Amino acid sequence: MSVETAEVDDAELIRRSADDPEQFAALFDRYARQIHLYVARRLGAQAADDIVAETFLAAFRRRSSYDVTVPLARPWLYGIATTLVARHRRQEERLLRALNRTGVDPLPEAVDDVVARRVAAQGRERELAGALAALSRADRDVLLLIAWEDLSYEEVARALDIPLGTVRSRLHRARRKTRAALGDEEL
Repeated sequence: MSVETAEVDDAELIRRSADDPEQFAALFDRYARQIHLYVARRLGAQAADDIVAETFLAAFRRRSSYDVTVPLARPWLYGIATTLVARHRRQEERLLRALNRTGVDPLPEAVDDVVARRVAAQGRERELAGALAALSRADRDVLLLIAWEDLSYEEVARALDIPLGTVRSRLHRARRKTRAALGDEEL
């Protein structure tokens, strides 16, 4: 990313891309890795490449309708990616069911801080996968955008184009069902 685009907010890059489409590439540079990780956790690494490409292609095509009063495009991009993930949800549910049956995570992870967390959670991984698979798509989308991607409630509302209260109720329901499935009120 050039120094010229590094200090420009997302909305300005989108606005500039109307006259200079190459400006849009800075958004890809800023968010593609994050979105790829999110989608890979949802659908698998192989599908993530395609979904990320589709996400940015859709965003590029829709850039003229972007609300440039919103300086951060991250929720918008996650919303597009989540919509595309929904199209692949049968694959996601099959992946989670397989993890529930086998206990083997088919997605390799980098060896870093995640290792300690995985070792601690290893005994519950299969149960968690089953609990996630049992959630409705809408509840799972909210829970995973908050838990995996660290989006705020407001960002999830923008990403999924739903009211803030709906985010709160879906998250509450998803947490309650997950706790019940895991038999743990402390989650």
